[in-house]
Amino acid sequence: MSFSTDYQEILEQVNRFDPKNYARTRNHIRGAVSRLSPYISRGVISTKMLRDNLLERSYDLSKIEKFVQELAWRDYWQQIWIAKSEAIDKDLKRAQTMVDHHEVPQAIIKASTGIEAIDKAISEMYDTGYMHNHVRMYLAAITCNFGHSHWHAPALWHYYHLLDGDWASNALSWQWVAGSNAGKKYIADQQNVNRYMDSAQQNTFLDGAYDRFPNMEVPAQLKETTALELRTPLPARLSIQLNKDLPTYIYNWYNLDPLWDKAVDANRLLLLEPSVFEKYPISQMSLDFMLDLSKNIEDIQIAICEFDEIAKENELMTFHFKEHPLNGHYKGMEHPRDWLSNVTGYHSSFFAFWKKAKKEILTPQLEKAASA
Repeated sequence: MSFSTDYQEILEQVNRFDPKNYARTRNHIRGAVSRLSPYISRGVISTKMLRDNLLERSYDLSKIEKFVQELAWRDYWQQIWIAKSEAIDKDLKRAQTMVDHHEVPQAIIKASTGIEAIDKAISEMYDTGYMHNHVRMYLAAITCNFGHSHWHAPALWHYYHLLDGDWASNALSWQWVAGSNAGKKYIADQQNVNRYMDSAQQNTFLDGAYDRFPNMEVPAQLKETTALELRTPLPARLSIQLNKDLPTYIYNWYNLDPLWDKAVDANRLLLLEPSVFEKYPISQMSLDFMLDLSKNIEDIQIAICEFDEIAKENELMTFHFKEHPLNGHYKGMEHPRDWLSNVTGYHSSFFAFWKKAKKEILTPQLEKAASA
């Protein structure tokens, strides 16, 4: 499996996706999922664009509500990041319990947990930069709730390798599994893994009654741990030439929208700030994916520096950028992102958020159908 970086091919993939079987099969490894998450995370397409595309193709959103709801989860995590800022880097609602260390089990890194389906999925992630969403939950549960790792280091490792790495989704989902962003920890047994991952393995540390798992000793396979040193292989600093008579549009790891004010005559910069990638490092595969996606933006240049350096050298220039929690230090004209709904702010649960968003997303179409 590979992911195209050509914008027209991405649009074709959007148009081919049929969400009718999504709700029924989405938890299965071979389920009818969209595999569009890398393009949403990189800002090439948006949750709103996907919703609008489904409407244009005459889908009744109320009949594919589960897929629309999954799009809303992405917006929900982002709204928490906006509201809580760097607080999402720590236990958000409550301290994670049963934590033995802040490292990553070597068996996770080496894809040698002994849970064959999980090990295969980790190896495939190294090759493709992708992991099925349900598998991510299994991975986090094994790491945190069986291996007693604090969620932060494994979440960073996971983010590092994913083409759809989104720190809000990664950090808050790992916390949800680990119980620091939820009322309880998420646990799955071998039978559950077998059911959804097309495997038939038995006699693993995931076998047994659920009530024994909370007090179970850390499996031998997960006891050896490693403190990771993840580094982003940023390219050497490149020279850039800006036309000082034009505005400058700033793109980054989270915004690679090739249609953004495309008709405006402007300088266009892919800004790779070393400070951001030091805090939230990404792999060579993810870096290459970003650089290839940026080629859809005409005449874009790559700047390897901090925003303040560019701003200082071009004091009279107008900078344009899209709102994002990592762009708070940018100065200039902030553009809003495209959202699935107008629901903003912190909500302590997804369903509190969804209750408001659902009315806005689904009601207009239902009213239109009723009046037809």
